[in-house]
Amino acid sequence: MAPIKPTAGELQHRVAFDERAIIDDGLGNTEGGFAERFKAWAAFRPRGGSEAVVAARLEGRNLLGVYLRSTAETKQIQADWRMRDVRTGDVYAVKIVDAVSDRYWVYLEAQTGVAP
Repeated sequence: MAPIKPTAGELQHRVAFDERAIIDDGLGNTEGGFAERFKAWAAFRPRGGSEAVVAARLEGRNLLGVYLRSTAETKQIQADWRMRDVRTGDVYAVKIVDAVSDRYWVYLEAQTGVAP
């Protein structure tokens, strides 16, 4: 069964997308911090969670299905970007991006508790 597409009323979360800035530090390293590319309205749909043992501690990870309106900006999102919830400040690592299956929506999966 195909997933049910969101309605305009579900686009309740303001999110910002950040891309790694390419900065040469003179020592051969070229990756810097993240730089904001754009903001958009998004619909969040929980996809479950998991727990992982990291450094002898149990860490929770949440997986979200995120729907965005398909625009020239949202079609540029890559799997190495990060997403920030502007209101809460939560940071998510973008894992999967599908910008071609639907001409009206861009779907991505974002996860907390992992490095972006």
